[in-house]
Amino acid sequence: MTNPSKTIPPPISVSRRDFDRLEALLDSPRWQKHPGAEALMRELERARVLEPEQVTPDLVTMNSTVTCVDESSGREHTFTLAYPHEADAAQHRVSVLAPAGAALLGLSIGQTIDWSGPDGRPLRLRVAAISYQPEAAGDFHL
Repeated sequence: MTNPSKTIPPPISVSRRDFDRLEALLDSPRWQKHPGAEALMRELERARVLEPEQVTPDLVTMNSTVTCVDESSGREHTFTLAYPHEADAAQHRVSVLAPAGAALLGLSIGQTIDWSGPDGRPLRLRVAAISYQPEAAGDFHL
């Protein structure tokens, strides 16, 4: 994400289940010192927390498969937002502790987020589609 003084982040919502699991993850010694932990904590602190049954199908939640568009290049990226221990680049499973993962958690279709790519280049990603969301599919156990 870019400097907060330059850009106001969009409003986000997170399911109670995701919030509780991510908070526990950030409390665990294994993950609390991860470089992405602070960014994820900031996202959770500003999130509106919803019960899983209140989550709308256009919201990026954990284990959602999301298509984003890089607005500067027009390139599409499709991936699944994963917990760190389930992340796998070969299977397009991006960790919520990665900058893009933390930035996209809680966004809705049509919302954009500004952040810096791995090379430091500023990016603007727009959530274009969600092809799978556990809450919409009734998969409340994921």
